[in-house]
Amino acid sequence: MNHVTLVAGARPNFMKIAPIIHEIQRKRNEGIEIDFSLVHTGQHYDNKMSGSFFKQLNIPDPDINLNSGSGSQAQQTANIMIGFEKYLKSNLTDLVLVVGDVTSTMACSIVAQKLKVEVAHVEAGIRSNDWSMPEEINRLLTDSICNYFFTTSKTANQNLLSSGVNKDKIFFVGNTMIDTLLNNENKFFRPEIYNELKLKKRQYMIMTLHRPSNVDEKIILKELIDEIINSSVDTPIIFPVHPRTKKILKEIGINHPRLKLILPLSYLEFNYLVKNSLAVITDSGGITEETTVMGIPCLTIRNNTERPETISIGTNELVGTNPKNIKYYMQKLLSGKWKKGSIPEMWDGNTSKRIVDILIEL
Repeated sequence: MNHVTLVAGARPNFMKIAPIIHEIQRKRNEGIEIDFSLVHTGQHYDNKMSGSFFKQLNIPDPDINLNSGSGSQAQQTANIMIGFEKYLKSNLTDLVLVVGDVTSTMACSIVAQKLKVEVAHVEAGIRSNDWSMPEEINRLLTDSICNYFFTTSKTANQNLLSSGVNKDKIFFVGNTMIDTLLNNENKFFRPEIYNELKLKKRQYMIMTLHRPSNVDEKIILKELIDEIINSSVDTPIIFPVHPRTKKILKEIGINHPRLKLILPLSYLEFNYLVKNSLAVITDSGGITEETTVMGIPCLTIRNNTERPETISIGTNELVGTNPKNIKYYMQKLLSGKWKKGSIPEMWDGNTSKRIVDILIEL
C-alpha cells in the first residue's frame, strides 16, 4: 500500500486515527514508501475540534472537509457518500481506512467498494447486538463489505469469524484509542474549572450522557440524575454538557449544588479530570476503554456494551438504564469495594505500529 486515505467524521475518530498518522509519518521519514491523505467528512461540528484539537493531538489539518453537516440518518449518509465519491474519483488511493462506528465509517466504506477501492476497518468486529443503536448498524454494514479487519480484542475476532470472515483478513492489533491516551498522558493539563470549583483529587465524579435513550426522554433523564445525586452522598458531579442536553435539564428543573454543569472540554483537559476523579458515570463506549487503562472506576448507564473486555478485565460495570440500579453500584464505589481491574491484551500503545506494519506488508 503506497497511499492510504484515512477517513474520520467525529471527534473520537480523530483520536483513533492520530497515532496511525504519526506512525505513517515516522515510516515515511525512514524512507519507506507510504503516504496518506486525511478526509474529514464534517459529520460532527465541534468547536473543540477546531485548531486547538488538531494541535493537541499533533495531527495535520485534513486534506479536505466534506462539510456533510447534520440532518437525518439518511440525509447525512447521502451527503457523506456524495462528497466522498467526488473526492475519491479525483484522488487515487490504494486503500481507504475507516475507524470506529459512526455514519461516516459505513458511508465511506460503501463508496470505496463501489469504486473498487479496498477498505480496512480499524476497531472491526465489536458488537453490542443492540440494533436500536445506529452505531451497531454501522458496524454490521461496514464489516460486511471490508477487505481487512483490525481488531481490539479476541472477542471481536470471534464475532468476525462467526459471521464468515476469512481468518487471514483479521488482524488482532489492539486499540489505537489507547495509543493516543498513552502518547498524551504526560500532556494532560488542569482546566480552569478545576480551581474554580475547588476540586480535589479522588473527591469528585465525572458524568457524560449523550445517548438519546438517556437524554431525550425528560422523565428518564430526571430520574437518572436525581438518583445519581441522591446516591453519591456528598461527592460533586462534574457534567460537561451538550447545549441541547443543557436546555432539557433546564426545562425539567434539574438544579443541585453538587451537580456542576460545565462546557465541553478539550481532550487533554477532559482526561486530566478523568485521571484525577473518583469515578466516571457515562453512556459512552470509548470512555470505558480510557478509564480501564487509567484504572478509574466506571459506571456505564446502558443495558449492553460492545466493549465487554472493559467489564470482564477492566474497571467498568454495566449499571443498566434503570435508575433504581444506581444506588447499589454507588454504595459499592463509595465503600471502597470497586474491582481493581487490569489492562486488556495489546492495549499497550503500540497498536498503530502493528497496523502500519501490516499495511506496508499488504
